[in-house]
Amino acid sequence: MSVFYEQRGVPVHSVLLLPTREEAITYPRGDIKLGFCDTCGFISNMAFDPSLHDYSSRYEATQSYSPTFSRFATHLAQDLIERHDLHGKNIIEIGCGQGEFLIELCELGGNRGMGFDPAYLEERISHPAKQQITFVPDFYSEKYTDHPADFVACKMTLEHIEQTSEFIGTVRRAVGDNPDTTVFFQVPNATRVLRDVAFWDIYYEHCSYFTPGSLAYVFRQNGFEVLNLRTDYDDQYLMIEARPGEARPSMNGHSSSMLPGEADIRQTRHDLETFTQVLPARLKRWKEMINKSWKKGERMVLWGGGSKGVSFLTTLDVLDEIPFAVDINPHKHGMFMAGTGQEIVPPELLREYQPNTIIVMNPIYCREIQAQLDRLGIFARLMPVG
Repeated sequence: MSVFYEQRGVPVHSVLLLPTREEAITYPRGDIKLGFCDTCGFISNMAFDPSLHDYSSRYEATQSYSPTFSRFATHLAQDLIERHDLHGKNIIEIGCGQGEFLIELCELGGNRGMGFDPAYLEERISHPAKQQITFVPDFYSEKYTDHPADFVACKMTLEHIEQTSEFIGTVRRAVGDNPDTTVFFQVPNATRVLRDVAFWDIYYEHCSYFTPGSLAYVFRQNGFEVLNLRTDYDDQYLMIEARPGEARPSMNGHSSSMLPGEADIRQTRHDLETFTQVLPARLKRWKEMINKSWKKGERMVLWGGGSKGVSFLTTLDVLDEIPFAVDINPHKHGMFMAGTGQEIVPPELLREYQPNTIIVMNPIYCREIQAQLDRLGIFARLMPVG
């Protein structure tokens, strides 16, 4: 593994609910030391320590309060149901959060579900389709591989797992050799992170990063036939669909059954070089802009009280310059950003604060945010990262 990015002393959690500023500022920290495998393209935090994590009921990563995200999730569920004939089937979701996507799959297709997540809270879900689902507030592991499934979904979870090949092997043993069983995984698209020099998308919880080639590689190495490999959500998400097959050893990440866009190892090397060359200037530009704005007495806030925001603030070491992080998730209101201590507030607070500039941590939400600002009578400049 060749190390290409290091960040010392970052919060080990980004979306844990922290009720006081002191707890947020003093929250435990760890190091990021990203290494790149020149054989398959896999990227991993070589300094990662899983014992530092607390995936519990305090972990709040719900995105469904956003209409933009909800439309995407519904469309994705409908697409998977239609293409894989998910009607009256048994569906397992690994890392289901509060069950929103699993409920969509079960409601729209009349399916039965089982969701696994240690952060699941029984009282958060009151949807009628909940009657079709069994929730297990635990990590998915070998002890649950005897539960049958026609379809296995895992969204935004694999990047949190250090031993990725071992975990995919567990899923492969669980689905057995039934050719009708399909697995669907969604992870952040590392290619976009590198090309956009998106340092705010690198944080401690994400110990594993995948390009299309490295994601297909780990599935094939563990006995899956890769059916589909694509990106969505403005190229932020990388998604794979696979079914049981035979393990296919390959050299340098290559396979005779490669899909379009998968042979990316050479391009990934180039993207890594671009990332490391551009990053210092990118960091300097953001620091200078924020400092200049603060000295002029301008009011600046961050929109996005989650992992991107925590990474952005801690990487740039921003404290008093930005006093608030705005988020539409009501469970985050009154909590504080890990590492830097900004209070997370609802959009309505901006009526009183009247910011000059709002840094938007995910550009895909700019239209949605602008509509909220218009309703609130807030005139501020939106500055999306990127």
